[in-house]
Amino acid sequence: MPLTPSSLSNIRNVYFLGIGGIGMSALARWFLVNGYTVAGYDRTATPLTNALASEGVSIHFEEDVEQIPAEFRNNPEQTLVVYTPAVPKTHAEYIYLTENGFTLQKRSQVLGWLAGRMTTIGVAGTHGKTTTSSMVAHLLRQAGVNCAAFLGGITQNYGTNFLLNEPADDLSKVICVVEADEFDRSFLTLFPQYAIVTSTDADHLDIYGDHNSVLDSFAAYVSQIKPSGILFQREGLDLADKTAAQVRTYSLHKGMYHAANLRIEKARFVFDLIYPGGTINDVRMMIPGFHNVENAVAAGAVALETGVSPEAVREGLNTYRGVKRRFEYILDTDEIVFIDDYAHHPAEVQAFLSSVKALYPDRELTVIFQPHLFSRTRDFAEGFAESLSLADNLILLDIYPARELPIEGVTSDLILRNVTSQSKQISTKEALPGVLREIKPSLLVTVGAGDIDQQLSVLKILFDTNR
Repeated sequence: MPLTPSSLSNIRNVYFLGIGGIGMSALARWFLVNGYTVAGYDRTATPLTNALASEGVSIHFEEDVEQIPAEFRNNPEQTLVVYTPAVPKTHAEYIYLTENGFTLQKRSQVLGWLAGRMTTIGVAGTHGKTTTSSMVAHLLRQAGVNCAAFLGGITQNYGTNFLLNEPADDLSKVICVVEADEFDRSFLTLFPQYAIVTSTDADHLDIYGDHNSVLDSFAAYVSQIKPSGILFQREGLDLADKTAAQVRTYSLHKGMYHAANLRIEKARFVFDLIYPGGTINDVRMMIPGFHNVENAVAAGAVALETGVSPEAVREGLNTYRGVKRRFEYILDTDEIVFIDDYAHHPAEVQAFLSSVKALYPDRELTVIFQPHLFSRTRDFAEGFAESLSLADNLILLDIYPARELPIEGVTSDLILRNVTSQSKQISTKEALPGVLREIKPSLLVTVGAGDIDQQLSVLKILFDTNR
């Protein structure tokens, strides 16, 4: 059943099935800081679950009904269960909770209910949404706007994926920034006042089947923008006739909002932000990347529309430090530049590697890429091969399966065979240090959405001459 204020009036406990997910953990924090007792299950411990546990959340990692707190099990009428679609219907705890009178809601349903009580800015897109939504949140927070934010990554400015608003008698006056996720059509629980759509490329084809279904889902999302609201769509997207809201366009070089006088100064991207009312001169981004300049244009556009001044937009963009695993510098010395990025779609990989090469044109680029999902590797093998061919040296790891079982014939070699880089190979994670000692990279990037980030500390030690 849908959530309403009255349906939550008796809820005292909130149990999360899959609490370690980036979106789930943000919701868990909201309930925790608002006085609910929070507990949860996940398959493995992560920095996110460790942080939640340190804040007082009871978390276990075995599929065991008996480890659900007794207070929760004995009071189903006072317990809300929030689950992620990644949890299988055969999960023992899911079966117990569905059969014993508990109220179960998907993460997206709960997020839609919370956001619906506030003025929502929804940031959607097959890539760019985490950085853009966290930029928007930072611009508003820096400008003193009362806002909450539910983000898909850990912000470097705040060290969290969740920003709590100040108390307000009228929650409709509070702005809620939400990363609107197209996976499992989750964003269809949102009815935003302002919406940004960064991209509508084919992705999650294991869910959608084909690109047309992806486009249909985005069309349905923008149709839910309030008629008094505004859609900010990237130039070239075909969504204007799918919404009753006003439509504004943006992109890197054209549209109602765009960048001009773009240049690189001392490894920083500097540009002027052109908007319908004028120009914000000399924005100096702390995070690199042509794609991040475009994200900044979108974030600046919606911030201006909500009343943030041009001066505050410039200051906010100049002080935005990015998101963990999005163009994150691990080492930056005379001997080696080492950057990590979450890119896991061919377009994201292309944008990231192109920006790295523009920043460091005189260094040979070594790329370690971990494909994410067997289905995504199968569906986009040619695209990955093309984008990864920007590498001078390419090292491919085995596919990270996430929620999937192996698919016959689908391995990293499906990508490697069409890569045109002169130096390319497949390696295990264990063999990486030896491979890199042979290459002696001066410019190294790790790329992927799996568990490749768990190798960062090992690789940093390998190259950190200041230790």
